[in-house]
Amino acid sequence: DEFGYVPFDIDGARLLYQIITGSYERRSIIFTTNIEFSKWGTIFADDKLAAAIIDRIVHHGRLIEFTGPSRRVSEALMFGKEIHNQ
Repeated sequence: DEFGYVPFDIDGARLLYQIITGSYERRSIIFTTNIEFSKWGTIFADDKLAAAIIDRIVHHGRLIEFTGPSRRVSEALMFGKEIHNQ
């Protein structure tokens, strides 16, 4: 759900690439993230590696984009209530 919030080091990025490549055209992988593809180079510490990962994901992939307010915010216990510091 929070893919990309913590950047991968180069070894982690290479490992993920190997997993994606091994799964490519064989099985499904689901990613959920709020980070657009144009910023994935910063997540993987290597623009070329990010491009290769994106290439494999989008080739047979489906992009589902959700817009609107956060579900978590609307379900928060304190939503709509004043917060008092003591």
